[in-house]
Amino acid sequence: MSSGLVHIVLFQPEIPPNTGTIIRLSAATGCPLHLIGPLGFRLDSPGIRRAGMDYRDLAHVTRWRDWEQYRTVWPDSTRRLAISTKGTTPYDRWFYQPGDHLVFGSEGEGLPASIMEDHRSRLLRIPMVPGCRSLNLAMSVGIVLYEALRQNAFPGLDDGVSPTFQGQG
Repeated sequence: MSSGLVHIVLFQPEIPPNTGTIIRLSAATGCPLHLIGPLGFRLDSPGIRRAGMDYRDLAHVTRWRDWEQYRTVWPDSTRRLAISTKGTTPYDRWFYQPGDHLVFGSEGEGLPASIMEDHRSRLLRIPMVPGCRSLNLAMSVGIVLYEALRQNAFPGLDDGVSPTFQGQG
């Protein structure tokens, strides 16, 4: 798998339809998906199949036993960006690079304090109105992933825009 793509990393996801939707997103963008265990469900659950539809075979999904196993293969030299409601930098003010790993926490607990501390200088957030607890995990992944892809000219994706398109107006 090319290191030039943006990677999606889910830390201990809990809700099968969210992960199924993200598998579909991974397939549609060509971006690798890393699932860090323990998972809150089985990968063959009906919720995964329903949300992921027939895209599972098109996605590059790697399941990791735990954070340590993932970090053994993807060491600290990997540029990981943690996305959390506790983040300090809005996601759209970050300059994404090919090979970035976008790390999202579980639906119920988010990212553990240890991971947020390790990524203190790369802790991003999606702006929301005050008092709103969080967005859906699959929606959050889509928002940040497509910003990273947009900044890198949608590598390998057909954006449907002619090279001579100048916009409307």
